[in-house]
Amino acid sequence: MTNTDLTGTTVLISGASIAGPALAWWLTRYGATVTVVERAPGLRTGGQAVDFKGAVHRAVLDRMGLWDEIERRSTGGHDQTVIDADGRPITVIPGDFTGGDVEIRRGDLAAILYERTVEDCAYLFGDTVTSLTETAGGVHVTFRDAAPRTFDLVVGADGIHSAVRRVTFGPEADYVRHLGFHYALADVGEIEGTAGAVMYNERGRMCAVGGPKAPAFFVFATTDTAAQLDAVRDDAPAQQRMLADAYQGAGWRVGDVVEKLPGSAGFYLDSISQVRIDRWSSGRIVLLGDSAWGNTLGGFGTGLAVVGAYVLAGELSAARGDHEVAFAEYEEVMRRYAKIAKKGNAGPFLAPRTRHGMWVRNALFRFRPMLWLMMRMTDDFATDVDLRDYPAPRTAA
Repeated sequence: MTNTDLTGTTVLISGASIAGPALAWWLTRYGATVTVVERAPGLRTGGQAVDFKGAVHRAVLDRMGLWDEIERRSTGGHDQTVIDADGRPITVIPGDFTGGDVEIRRGDLAAILYERTVEDCAYLFGDTVTSLTETAGGVHVTFRDAAPRTFDLVVGADGIHSAVRRVTFGPEADYVRHLGFHYALADVGEIEGTAGAVMYNERGRMCAVGGPKAPAFFVFATTDTAAQLDAVRDDAPAQQRMLADAYQGAGWRVGDVVEKLPGSAGFYLDSISQVRIDRWSSGRIVLLGDSAWGNTLGGFGTGLAVVGAYVLAGELSAARGDHEVAFAEYEEVMRRYAKIAKKGNAGPFLAPRTRHGMWVRNALFRFRPMLWLMMRMTDDFATDVDLRDYPAPRTAA
């Protein structure tokens, strides 16, 4: 197909995690002028391992010229041993179940995307969108700190707590459904006396550690409301106290892990939630990634974000900048592909609420035919999209 130029089109992307910079990569190569605004003061480093699997993910990453670099920075994947309160093995979760075809820490992937886009677009860190007003010629945007500007298009790639979705469609409570579990990550280093990646469960709570390079990972059932979590959204010490309270009296070495939380790098706590919204666009404004379909911690979010960025940019290019046509086609393609985000909830799998639930989950990894079936299903979900052949970017990767 011939190149299609978006030269002269100005785009604001809110969010500099994965979906935003991936979209920036494609749009700048189609000729658009892109600005990325990110609420955090800089790139978020560390984070959990994310993975890509199947021919669809591989095809998009190959077209971006990223596959080799992701493999170079990959974690390599690893088995994880489920243990009891005395540290004795119960079962093993195979690395190929959790790690896909290639696994990389989220922060490393974000760094790769930033490195590949920083020279071609503008990044505004430590700022956020405060209002969006659509006019005849574009979208007038005000920021918390930067001077107001007008853009042809605005993309909300700013996650489950999207500012763009809030100011465009309404309060978060209208669209985000809390699924009854919280999760947390913290770079606490190695826990003395542990070897390799291990996961410990009690009813409704899980703690996993994986050595010096992997963050501690917590998932726990909770009756806290979204409002309670929102009240401590920017207060890491308060979030750490919330986490410590949730794990009070836990066995194994959980207390040792929790004691390392104060001052730990990369601490993050949030709810496992779904976004339920009837449409992803309004006029010149569109949602991408978790802001559109939510984060259920089921292992598909990163692949959906990268594929979604490819589709959204490709449709804008194919429609020669006609956002109404492009946004409609983008939703047509991605609604079906992102349906897994509406069905999944990793909370009950990672932190079963009952002893029977824990037994069933652990038995799954001992019964190889059932494990193979689950892995086959996840592969099918990852490839369940007809990847369109969009116009080639005008600039080589």
